[in-house]
Amino acid sequence: MSLLVEWRGGNTALGDNALALIALPGVGNVGKSSLEALNEINQAEEIARLHHTALPPLATLDEDGLLSPPHLSLRSIESETGVRIITIVGTSQPLESQYQGSMAREIMEFLKSQDVENLIVLAGMVDIATRKETFIVPSSSSFRVELESMSADVRRDEPSSGAIGMAALLSSYGPLFGINSACAIATTVGSSGDIHASQRLLESLDKWFGLGVALPKDAKEKLAKKLASMAPKETSDHISELTESPDAFYM
Repeated sequence: MSLLVEWRGGNTALGDNALALIALPGVGNVGKSSLEALNEINQAEEIARLHHTALPPLATLDEDGLLSPPHLSLRSIESETGVRIITIVGTSQPLESQYQGSMAREIMEFLKSQDVENLIVLAGMVDIATRKETFIVPSSSSFRVELESMSADVRRDEPSSGAIGMAALLSSYGPLFGINSACAIATTVGSSGDIHASQRLLESLDKWFGLGVALPKDAKEKLAKKLASMAPKETSDHISELTESPDAFYM
């Protein structure tokens, strides 16, 4: 295995949790900025870091001003309703499809070893500006029934052309590892960070799962600052590098 788990703050396990949420850089950075805002507002505790050799070799300064190798950060949030949530956020993901697959499988193996039962991947889907929707797509019929019983907006016809990227793999691998997995999707114009889509996504998750972690009134300002700090100085088209199918959307 190429996945190295670095436990933080004296933790040695994820512990009991109701839900794991994961987001990676993607369309409009909708999912990533949602979870980063959620972590900041709820003062989430970092409990582990996942290091993988497939991540781009870029070391960055962490929040303590220390040089850190590329990783995904795992944090724990105790909600007002007593629900414990695990968030997993990364600043990058592998650019080559074979490495995305191997890293996704190893992450799922790790989550399985930690008895994670429910995994929701947060992502954005490019659509027209006038369409502002949020929905969820599960990877098993049993989880779909459970989500529908929670009044979640479950879709059976979207994304019609499929999805690519590591987020797509993580949200669809669940049945292979005995985990309820799904992808929660917010429509976005996709050309830049979409603050409104990020907020819609969080509010929908809070409504469907009763997490008690709704954003405060200054959420838009916090999200705006997050997105501004994440904006690249140069743009590049990674989508064409990752797929030969122009119809599939990239998460």
